[in-house]
Amino acid sequence: MLDLSRDIDSLSNFKRNSVAFIDRLKQTGAPVVLTVHGKAEIVVQDAKSYQRLLEAADYADAVEGIRAGQEDVRMGRTRPMEDVLEELGREYETQG
Repeated sequence: MLDLSRDIDSLSNFKRNSVAFIDRLKQTGAPVVLTVHGKAEIVVQDAKSYQRLLEAADYADAVEGIRAGQEDVRMGRTRPMEDVLEELGREYETQG
């Protein structure tokens, strides 16, 4: 979680103290918002934390896909598999 009192710094300070910042990123796992002229411009984080973030996003996408599929079933927006396979067979048979 981002701590606004600790996790915002200038890009200039990051460049001057990059080794210390990298150590802090690895230890805390917390991202740092870097500013340019006082405006937030970039977020940096360690690779391990970034990978966890990607995995969490993938999981959330999968859960949403399952939820949407369940909603389709509830609302009757489905077709029997046999019908779909038959349609695909006809479609690809005519293309070949």
